[in-house]
Formats: sequence, structure tokens, C-alpha cells
Amino acid sequence: MSDFFQTGLIATLHRLSEAKPEPLEKELEQFAAQAPLALVLPALHHDFVSPAMEGILQELKSVRYVDQFVLALSRTNREQFREARDRLRSLPGDVRIVWIDGPRIAKLFQNLEEQGLYIGPDGKGRSCWMAYGYVLAEGRARVMALHDCDIVNYERYMLARLCYPVMNPNLPFEFCKGYYARLSDRMHGRVTRLLLTPLIRSLIELCGNIRFLRYIDSFRYALAGEFAMHADLARVNRIPSDWGLEVGVLAEIYRNCSLKRICQVDIADNYEHKHQELSTGNPGTGLMKMAVDISKAMFRILAAEGVKFDGGTMRTLRINYVRTAEDTIARYGADAMINALFFDRHEEESAVETFAEALKLASEEFFADPLGAPPLPNWNRVSAALPTFLDTLKEAVEADNAE
Repeated sequence: MSDFFQTGLIATLHRLSEAKPEPLEKELEQFAAQAPLALVLPALHHDFVSPAMEGILQELKSVRYVDQFVLALSRTNREQFREARDRLRSLPGDVRIVWIDGPRIAKLFQNLEEQGLYIGPDGKGRSCWMAYGYVLAEGRARVMALHDCDIVNYERYMLARLCYPVMNPNLPFEFCKGYYARLSDRMHGRVTRLLLTPLIRSLIELCGNIRFLRYIDSFRYALAGEFAMHADLARVNRIPSDWGLEVGVLAEIYRNCSLKRICQVDIADNYEHKHQELSTGNPGTGLMKMAVDISKAMFRILAAEGVKFDGGTMRTLRINYVRTAEDTIARYGADAMINALFFDRHEEESAVETFAEALKLASEEFFADPLGAPPLPNWNRVSAALPTFLDTLKEAVEADNAE
């Protein structure tokens, strides 16, 4: 059970009672008449055929307030696409698959590139972006929600709590971020615990009381993939195409929303999904790549806010980060002991050393190319360049699902 302490620049909605989805679901069914909901589910084929996805589908069969289920499915051939479509028929509401690898979507990607619009590499960001485009083309949803498809212990109250703050017309929120604990016999979430939070607090030490840093530090799990938002935000938000996705989304929300309209909500006692390898010494994969991408995203966002970086600042940042992270490890060690959790101090220290090296690589790449790869264009820009693109996207998705 959570506490009820409010801290930071955004509202925190706690879970102060036992999880019972039925009362919230009844209200959400009423709200859905005025605020139809589209649920976007990004998945690779191996995610879709996993036991986790089977559990998610079983839970979603009982949900009656979702108007549209949109699966953004990638790394999938035609036969696998058809199998996925057949499995989804048991869901209530309208169900569509955006087949990212299909020939129709591939042609649309080509059209965008011919107009000079950056579409980024294949990945979660681009898949979600195309799914948002389809939802906007449909024009029905007032609210859009997203969660991952590898949640091992998924229960439908997670979705109800995630959507409620944005769907309830009596609440002021336009964007809601989910948060949760990640535990087994030990603490998980190393990139959040040992990279992002110490990095943010080191940046505050060096750069001063910058409002954006205070805002990011207000989120209890800034790298969580679960959120709900007003669908109109999908028109104006730009989406990063790398592991900086979650930080980049929060930066766009910061630019486009009043802080009074942003909240976070406790959606689960515990959240279990697949874990990435630390990949020490290999910046092209695993948590090492994630750390590099997230760090670069932070540097570029802060540069856009007017923060000036030089070599001396970056060296000082790395030193301060390591000290802050080591102090953080001591706190987590005490927290683990009082809760009888396993805590490997050496493993935690090794992660900090890996992330410190990632910071070095990120700073070098930032100085070499301060702008970096652009984010995916927002849908307003796409519509300006290709006025009929959303209609064509809708036709492509409908054609794929009709075959």
C-alpha cells in the first residue's frame, strides 16, 4: 500500500486501497461515451506469442470501456500477421493491427522518405508513431493509452487506473504516466535507479534549479512505458526513435501541456517483465545502449532549454554522477535489507561503472553531433507535407486487416 505524500511539480495519484477494478470500470464505461478510448499495444512477434501476451489478452477480454484496440505489430511475416489477427478477434470493441512490416505500410514509409521526412529505424518508437497515426485517421478516440505487451503479471486494474485520470471529465489531466515497483527477490529497474535519477540530480547540482529537471525528477518511474493522454497530443508531440523514447515523450509533454494537467498514477504493487542484459563494454545493445541513448536525449533536451555544455562540465558531471549513484546504492542497500531482499552490492557498483562509461560515450557523441538524429515528425507536419497521408494510412490498415 502506498503513502499519500505529494512531492515535485506534478500530481501523484496513489493507490490507497486494495485493487478492485469493477468500480473504476463502471465509471470508465460511462466516461467512454464522451471520451472514446484507443488502446495501443506495441509488440514484436516473439512478444505476441509469449505467455505474457496470452495473460494480457485474457484480462482485456473483460474490459468494456475500450473503443479501439490497435496492435502495432513488427518483425512479423504475413502468416504470423494472420495468426495474430485471428487471436485478437476475441477482444471486445474494434480491433486493428498496424502491420509495420507489411508491403502497404512499407510503401507509406517510402512516401514519407521521398518527402524528406525522417522515419527513423525500425523499433518501438516508429511502431507506436504509426499506430497513433491510424488512431488519428480514424478520428474516433478522444483518449489514447499505451502499455507494453511483455507484462508477466498483468491485471486489468492496471489499465483502469492508467486511463481513469484522463478519461474522467471532472479531473483536469491531459497526460497520465503510470508508475510501479519492480521487484522479485531483489530490486530491478537499474537504468531508472542507478542512471537516470542520479544523473538528473547531478545535473541539478551543476546546472542549477532548472524547471525541466525538477519536472523529470518528479516522476517516480520516468522510464515506465505506460501512459494515457488526450489524443490531440499525438498530433503535436514528436517521438524519439531510440531508447530516449520515454524521456523524449516527457519532454514533449512538458513543452505542450500545463504542469497542472500532468499526473502520475500508481498502477500496480509490482510489475514484472523481461530484463535487459547490462552489456558492459558493448554500447550497441542492452542496458549500455539504453544508457547512452537516454543520456544523449537528456543533453539535447537541456541544450534546447538553453543549458551550455563543454568538456569541463561533462567531466565534472561524470564525477558527480558516480558519487551520487554510489550514495544512492547505499540507500537501496538499506531499503533491501529492511525488506529482506537480496542485494548484490558488487553488481550495483558494476552497473554504475557501466553507466559512467555510457555517459562518456554519450557526451562524445553529443559534441560530435549536437542535434543527432531528429525525432519522428509530428502528425501536423506529416499532414502539411502529405495532406492525404492519414487517409491513405487508414486505407492501408483496413486493407491489411480485411485480407
